[in-house]
Amino acid sequence: MSEKIVIEKLIQQKLTSIAPVVVMMCGVAGSGKTTFALKLEKEGFARLSIDEDIWATHGRFGVDYPQQNYEFLKEESEIKLRGELVNRIQANHHVVIDFSFWQRQRRSDYKQLIEQHGGVWELIHLKVQPAELRQRLLIRSERFDANAAFPVTEDTLTRFLIGFEPPSGEGETVIEA
Repeated sequence: MSEKIVIEKLIQQKLTSIAPVVVMMCGVAGSGKTTFALKLEKEGFARLSIDEDIWATHGRFGVDYPQQNYEFLKEESEIKLRGELVNRIQANHHVVIDFSFWQRQRRSDYKQLIEQHGGVWELIHLKVQPAELRQRLLIRSERFDANAAFPVTEDTLTRFLIGFEPPSGEGETVIEA
């Protein structure tokens, strides 16, 4: 399905749904999750981003805090944003979660959390071929912002690709680049 059609569908769902709509972004680094989430943010969805929370709270990766602290800060940020997600659902706000959602179990946990608090979820899987990911990450490495703060080397990308559990039969909408 095309990105434009999916965004239009989500905007329509936001306008007609009684329950808050929570969009879960899913994809490997460089797949376009943040770009997609920013489009939804412009349409009134609140956007939750671990990268931006860490940037705002702790600064730049490897500059304002040591690289070895990243995993701890990422976990700390996710706990904080998970609480914010629940608060926003309870306040009847629509949300886009700008995380990677690599593991099936984690996606399942979030779906359950969303439903328990009265929201409805949409899982958007951005599927991009490795060669295209490499090109996008090369361009991203030239930027200086929260979403480019964590450097993705070839080794890191390889680990990401190996560890990624693509959604299948989970109610996902797939957008292929």
